[in-house]
Amino acid sequence: MAENEKRDEPNADEPMSFTSLVLMLAAGAMQTMGVIVNPITQKAEKNLKLARQTIDLLDILRAKTQGNLDDTESKLLAELLGDLKLKIVKLEQAPSK
Repeated sequence: MAENEKRDEPNADEPMSFTSLVLMLAAGAMQTMGVIVNPITQKAEKNLKLARQTIDLLDILRAKTQGNLDDTESKLLAELLGDLKLKIVKLEQAPSK
């Protein structure tokens, strides 16, 4: 297994955190946008509707946790949402192949 693949694997020994949840949802959105490969099929698969739903979930999470996050969590969530929203808009506007 490559060194970078080892770092991407979830570590069952680490406790779950808000950051873990946000990163897991963001990775799912990236996967359904076809930006990263599906680890099961080893293929880049697009499902923009599901990607949009996952991004919307992160937006709901941001709204519901507003004022309850530390600076690092708040910044991470805001930056990920900005990046994901930019990517999904570009993909939705791209001509179909």
